[in-house]
Amino acid sequence: MSAVEMPRFEGAREVEPLLEITGLRVTYGRIAAVDGVDIKIEPGRIVSLVGSNGAGKTTTLAALSGLLPLAGGSIRFAGEDITGLAAELRVGRGIAHVPERRRVFAGMSVRENLLLGGYIRDDKADIERDIEALTELFPILGKRMRQLAGTLSGGEQQMLAIARGLMSRPSLLVMDEPTMGLAPQMIDVVLDSIQEIRNRGTTVLLVEQNAVEAIRLSDHVYVMRLGRIVHEDVGSRIDPERVKAFYMGIEA
Repeated sequence: MSAVEMPRFEGAREVEPLLEITGLRVTYGRIAAVDGVDIKIEPGRIVSLVGSNGAGKTTTLAALSGLLPLAGGSIRFAGEDITGLAAELRVGRGIAHVPERRRVFAGMSVRENLLLGGYIRDDKADIERDIEALTELFPILGKRMRQLAGTLSGGEQQMLAIARGLMSRPSLLVMDEPTMGLAPQMIDVVLDSIQEIRNRGTTVLLVEQNAVEAIRLSDHVYVMRLGRIVHEDVGSRIDPERVKAFYMGIEA
């Protein structure tokens, strides 16, 4: 998790995307939950997917991670077509998913949760170094290593869920509502950690209900409504008030 140089534009040529989703469709019976979504993410960026409840954001992340079957479209990651790849193999390719509502292993210790996050690795010395590095990112976890994950506060569980995802050394960390249900002071800690994770070299795809904070963090923002992308732009050019209008379908 050492720092890497941020990708830059060279003339008119764009950096090769780390992730390219094209025409993504996911259905529940006859209902299209996601319908023709295109997303492109360059390495070293924070990209947010925002929208109202039911817009299809979580479904999009689940499909990307291989947790839901596609009804159409394709997914390319690091130059490889992973559309038909099983979820566990996507982890090995470099995609880690931090799910909504944290979902830590409550009956296991903090350390055991972290070790499970690195289950695809067999480099024990490097695993220990990564655990140490993650306790620098989240110092409270270093004090809770033997504590059962289910006894942690909500904010501490979220830190653990993020750290567990990073244990696989992903190129892309997919995060679903990381600040949901957290106290205001913990929200700031989690959002700051997302910036630091990017600074250490991991690309982030973020779903976040708090659109204002997501826009503030992000290099690029996609706005979803009713399973479709209705707007996208560089984060610094996104107007949160206009985003709210898209939520309501006023400018869709």
